[in-house]
Amino acid sequence: MQIKIKTPAKINYTLEILNKRADGFHEIQSVMQMINLYDFLTFDIKPATSVKINLSGTNDKIPYDNRNIVYKAIQKFSEYISAEPQEYNVHIDKNIPIEAGLAGGSSNAVGTILALNKYFNNILSLEDLHKLCSTLGSDLNVILIGGCVLATGRGEIVNSLPYHEYPVSLIKPNIGISAKDGYKMYEELPLKPNFNFTQKVINSLKNNMDIKQYLHNDIETAVFDYYPELQKIKNMNKNAIMSGSGSSYFTLETNITPVENYWFKNSLKTVNSGCEFV
Repeated sequence: MQIKIKTPAKINYTLEILNKRADGFHEIQSVMQMINLYDFLTFDIKPATSVKINLSGTNDKIPYDNRNIVYKAIQKFSEYISAEPQEYNVHIDKNIPIEAGLAGGSSNAVGTILALNKYFNNILSLEDLHKLCSTLGSDLNVILIGGCVLATGRGEIVNSLPYHEYPVSLIKPNIGISAKDGYKMYEELPLKPNFNFTQKVINSLKNNMDIKQYLHNDIETAVFDYYPELQKIKNMNKNAIMSGSGSSYFTLETNITPVENYWFKNSLKTVNSGCEFV
């Protein structure tokens, strides 16, 4: 059986860190929004005498073995439902930049879970899907809901927010910033930001007001001085905000000033959806 699904990128209107938890994660509040930049995953699944997972794709910078989150999602799903052995052949057509703060990997994992659920006749309820997603990462539950989402806890507690369409432009330097490094740098800040822009964005969305003045990212505040590549983007695009733990920046505008040798994409837009079968 062949299944094809498109999995969206997300941007963070806000990312605010509240505290560090006993389990090592950080308590956050963040408004995240899906955009129409997609990876496409094609699944060819058939019964087998033992479990086989074969991954391939268009980006030579990501692993196609058990280090890939798609591979892990297949394993987790199979274990969760005690599935009979299958051969899973998955091709990942990658358009979302990696190490960009756009949740490309997390989105691929959600698409995998939804594709497998479809293959197994929708065996899992939405509640089960959320439980499974929360075991694989902090952004997956956001992608599962899609549209505009408030994420709290470590990111796995999610609630839908009013959706507004905005134009989106993206730019990414040729560096990656790991979430681990970003949060570590935040912990080292002597003076932590405390703006509560998340609530201001929520209020603006609910009252159909412009949110642009409240876009904010605590991790950007922490890492900005250490990366001249980020400073170059900001110098040329003063309204740009970093997404997630970076290293990509976005504006809610139709255009962004490109930087030589940096990946960029203009004329994107927000979407009121998540992963979709095609």
